[in-house]
Amino acid sequence: MALHKLLVDDFYDASYSLLAVHCRLEDYRLAYLLNKYLNLNLKRQPQDLDYKYFAASYPIYEWFDEELFTTWNMVSNVCKREEDSLQSSGSLFLANEKVLKTYHLLPELKNVDFLIKITNDDRYLDEKRMVDKIQNIPQVITTYAIDVDQLRSRDNLIF
Repeated sequence: MALHKLLVDDFYDASYSLLAVHCRLEDYRLAYLLNKYLNLNLKRQPQDLDYKYFAASYPIYEWFDEELFTTWNMVSNVCKREEDSLQSSGSLFLANEKVLKTYHLLPELKNVDFLIKITNDDRYLDEKRMVDKIQNIPQVITTYAIDVDQLRSRDNLIF
């Protein structure tokens, strides 16, 4: 009996652009500045992205441009949570120590603070122009495009 393998990676087509943003702003503040400088209308979604069995949640903002049929998503790449320490203190009394753990939506991009995903199926998007506009925001340190095909954890960007 012959076995037939179907490789799912053969059908994967990244039909979106991904921009990395380095800045130390809160997510709502960056969304406001992107709305102001790029004439967007990003709004926070009622549900955050939850990964790793609700261990990490990432705020996500979305806007659909009906004129250009483009979906804009801005998501935080960093989630910091305070958790109980699992180390034994070696004493008879319990010491409830808290540890601040950091999770990343894309672990291979640990230095990136925010990700902007631009889904545009039909038209060409000028990434360089978008990067230049975001770079003009004074609070943004740097912005650059990411090659989606090189990401190992690109499945985390399916939302």
